[in-house]
This record gives sequence, structure tokens and C-alpha cells, in this order.
Amino acid sequence: MKAILYIGHGSRSKRGAEEARAFIQGVMNWTNEPAIQEYGFLELAEPSIEAAFEHCIDRGAEEIVVVPLFLLAAGHIKQDIPRILSSMQLKYPFVRIQMREPFGIQDRMLDAMADMVRTVAGRVLPEDRILIVGRGSSDPMIQEDFAAIVNGMKGRLEVASISVCYLAAAKPTLQEGLERITKHAAGRIVLVPYLLFSGLLLTEIDRYVRVLKTNGYDIVHTGPLCRHRVIEDLVIERAAREHSII
Repeated sequence: MKAILYIGHGSRSKRGAEEARAFIQGVMNWTNEPAIQEYGFLELAEPSIEAAFEHCIDRGAEEIVVVPLFLLAAGHIKQDIPRILSSMQLKYPFVRIQMREPFGIQDRMLDAMADMVRTVAGRVLPEDRILIVGRGSSDPMIQEDFAAIVNGMKGRLEVASISVCYLAAAKPTLQEGLERITKHAAGRIVLVPYLLFSGLLLTEIDRYVRVLKTNGYDIVHTGPLCRHRVIEDLVIERAAREHSII
């Protein structure tokens, strides 16, 4: 029997963990896939990937399709999750494991991000400035990915400036990105957190936004990407299709 195992990053934030669980449960309720569906987290939340994998086995799974809820292919996708799955494969050699790709950069994601900007900012004017806030990674491919994301957003939003900063492990930092964008801001500033769910990282963004508002800046942020329905649609589609990366 086939099972689908959804894997999230996990968060120390209770709100973020509950938001991820609610999102996955919504996907599980909508999908037409088999009855066996479980979810687990890489770290900081329960159940673990290993525990969720074994729940699939206990329910009779002979094939497990792993659907990672990760935006880009950095260390977690390339190393951490495959390492865990390899250990589970050794423990359960009779189980066939397939791992789907992360979301990656695709038109529907970029369309959703632009739509979220318009939702929080209303009419987007040329003098407005957009700052995309990534989680950050030491993987050099991530900065190339964000350069592609910026180019894609420029084709969708006719604004004076679209730039990117990172919350950890890469430059410029969030503080540096905000200093640069506020220095010449003539219109509204819109932050786009490139994060699937709420959590401590989004709390940090909230804090900066509150401070800048107090200082007189017209600034808003879109919230996490999971709030746009297209993200749920993409997860359902990835769970259903045949292509995998391992």
C-alpha cells in the first residue's frame, strides 16, 4: 500500500508549529491520494520524520512518497532529509521510498507572491519598494535562486526597487536590507517573507516592521506564503505526481 509522508522544517514557535500542522491537515483533507497520510518534522517539533515514517509502516505502507514542505533545495533537501531516509531504508528494506522535489522557483509561486503584495499594499506604485526576506543558507545556489526570484517579481510588479536580504547565514542581513531600502524610500515599503509558515523568524520581521512604523515609515509585510491558496494546491499536486528526486 502507498503512503504519503509530508515533511516540514519544524519551529520552536507554538504558533508556527500549529500553523504547519493545520496546513498539512488541510492538504490531507483535500487530496484524493491513499488513506495512509502522515506528517513529520525535521527538527524542533513532533512527530519526528522517523516516527512519522514508522507510523506509515505500522499502517501497512509498502511505498512511501515523501513530500518536503521546503521552498528551495538547500542543505536540508540535499543532505539532512536524504540521510534520515537512507537510515530508514536500511531499517525497512522492503519499503520503496520516493522523495519529491521542493517547491523551487516557478511562475505560480511568483504569481502568488505578487498577489500577496497587492493584497497588503493595495495599488502598487512605481515608487514603492519591495524587500524579499529569505531564511538564508550557506549553500551558494540559494543566492542564485533569490536572484531569479527578484527578476521574476520585477516582471510582475512595476516598482522602483526589489531587493533581497536574509535572516541568517547570508548577506545582506535583514537589518542591512532595511537600512538600504529605507535610505531612499519615497513610497510604501513591502516586506515579503520567503517563509512557508509563521515562527520565530517571522516574529523578528514583525519587530522590525513595528519599529519602522513608529519612526514614520509606511511599511507592511505579506505574512508567510502558506496564506495563499496556491501553496496548498502545489503540495497536493506534488503528492500526486510520479516524478521524484531520489
